[in-house]
Amino acid sequence: MASTNDLKNGMVLKIDNQLWSVVEFQHVKPGKGPAFVRTKLKNVLSGKGVDKTFNAGVKVETANVDRSDMQYLYKDGNDFVFMDTKSYDQINVPAEVVGDAANYLLENQEAIVAQHEGTVLYIELPASVVLEITHTEPGLQGDRSSGGTKPATVETGAEIQVPLFLETGVKVKVDTRDGSYLGRVN
Repeated sequence: MASTNDLKNGMVLKIDNQLWSVVEFQHVKPGKGPAFVRTKLKNVLSGKGVDKTFNAGVKVETANVDRSDMQYLYKDGNDFVFMDTKSYDQINVPAEVVGDAANYLLENQEAIVAQHEGTVLYIELPASVVLEITHTEPGLQGDRSSGGTKPATVETGAEIQVPLFLETGVKVKVDTRDGSYLGRVN
């Protein structure tokens, strides 16, 4: 149990037998009336977001979430196999839990795996990853202007938008949150 005064971004709360992650919180002390805490919560399993208001000082149940550094090894059927980098224990994570992160996962890549009572809740990738373009249409001579983009397929099979001058075989930095192109890597 924790008080609403102890809330932090990323903290996981247990409300109505569901796990909710605190995305944002704000302590409010109006001129009249008692203080309260306004929060934005995200359901850990479904990803649905809600706004919830708590009275200041109210006790809320926190969930014990173990976040451990793991290494992605390989895909086994529909599961992704991760290995704990400290204990070398391997766990299978279902594709539904990995979700869109699969578009940016390469073998031997580090990721943070969050678990609650043995159940994997979510995978957290680094903010950006370096991927190689495996297919894109050739750029035309003179296509060096800014602003134009074209689709490109990267080595994980995901399709991203890249500038017109990039060619197949170039390594690019990709934002794992929204799949946007961040730059070339030499």
